[in-house]
Amino acid sequence: MVSSDQRRRQLAREKFERQQQRREEARRRTRRLTVVIASAVAVVAVIGAGTYLALDGDGKKDKNDSAASESPAPSPSASKSSAPEPAMKIDKKSKYTMSIRTSQGDIAFTMDAAKTPHTTNSFKSLADKGFFDSTKCHRLTTQGIFVLQCGDPKGDGTGGPGYTIPDENLTALGKAGKDGTVTYPAGTVAMANTGQAHTGGSQFFLVYKDSKLPPSYTPFGTMDAASLKAVEEIGAAGVAGGAADGAPKKAVDISKAAVAKS
Repeated sequence: MVSSDQRRRQLAREKFERQQQRREEARRRTRRLTVVIASAVAVVAVIGAGTYLALDGDGKKDKNDSAASESPAPSPSASKSSAPEPAMKIDKKSKYTMSIRTSQGDIAFTMDAAKTPHTTNSFKSLADKGFFDSTKCHRLTTQGIFVLQCGDPKGDGTGGPGYTIPDENLTALGKAGKDGTVTYPAGTVAMANTGQAHTGGSQFFLVYKDSKLPPSYTPFGTMDAASLKAVEEIGAAGVAGGAADGAPKKAVDISKAAVAKS
């Protein structure tokens, strides 16, 4: 017999999958629209009008129900015309620490470059450029799964760096159970994505209580005890408006993020 808690978890996962599907469908519609626009521009060019159309990767993102709608959500995917990921510059044998200064306290987590070189390298590259500075953690989920999602420069769940990185370390949390999920332990930091393989960008989620999810989100960091406590307090305050999924009631504004070798 299915318990009420199991049923809530199942509903949360199903909602998550529906959100992912809607985002992917919207992304495909945007691509088709881009083709139509590009064709129109080409016609204009043929008749002598020099017209240029610039549409960056972030402009092609689908606005989802709730940014963190990446129910731990996934981050908007980049189009085929996205820029390449940053050149590999980290030491793949080392560990790095990402330190984030927020309005709700400092949060830090360790990344093992040997296990997630692409993710670690991308986060260091973005942090070095100040990408995460003056952004906010836009989504909190308090039912079924327990995560705080950050890393979107737009603050609405549709933003990204303009490129994607490959999935990594997906077997680290063990084999999926009969329900297709594994447990992401409290303290885990993982990549959000669109629900499709290799579509991670800059959005990530902080797990503040054990959460069951499909093993398709790169687990690339581990929070220290003080950081986990800070995120737990954000989770305990709940979601703005009293919902179970949405902007955190305690606004989490990031003033500075930095990555350094541990």
